[in-house]
Amino acid sequence: MPAKNATQDFVQIRDIKDGIAILDSGQLCAILLATSVNFTLKSVEEQQAILAQFQAFLNTLDFSLQIYVQSRRLDIRPYIEMLRTKEADQYNDLMKIQLREYMEFIETFTNEVDIMSKNFFVVVPYTPGVTVSGITKFLGANKTKAGAFDSKKFAEDRSQLEQRITLVEEGLARTGIRTTMLGNDEVIELFYHIFNPEDLSKAPKQ
Repeated sequence: MPAKNATQDFVQIRDIKDGIAILDSGQLCAILLATSVNFTLKSVEEQQAILAQFQAFLNTLDFSLQIYVQSRRLDIRPYIEMLRTKEADQYNDLMKIQLREYMEFIETFTNEVDIMSKNFFVVVPYTPGVTVSGITKFLGANKTKAGAFDSKKFAEDRSQLEQRITLVEEGLARTGIRTTMLGNDEVIELFYHIFNPEDLSKAPKQ
């Protein structure tokens, strides 16, 4: 029988520390949750201004970015459970009937139509390196020669990554997009749902 590969073999993440994903390659990645802009509701002048600001932002970058859009089916179960608790608190029979009919409508509608929520993420990478005799050699992001975790090296690399994060945050802010960096639990939840798209639960909890 062929050997079965563990799930970890397909997830190229060595560790998550201070909200930063450390890949097997040694690259550090920060993930920013970004708001959206309703571009179509803007006037022509506003649209042109946004495009000009975004173009200017891209021209300031000397590193690559990844923009990731996650579409997830909306989990309506917590909302239904909340309505059921409200139903028990109603003293008016008519209100109870209306609330029950409303819950049935919501459940039927969401079963027939997939209600999706969208989240927008910006992945900011940094690949550590060291220059020896004019040649840049790759180093693991958090490894010493003995392979142990090097907190000092990680702090230095994180400082470099944070400079990139600040540049991205300020650049996107000029286009009207606000960003916030994900923490450890939020990064874990994001990757959990990437590899388990059918799971509508919120675990691991954000």
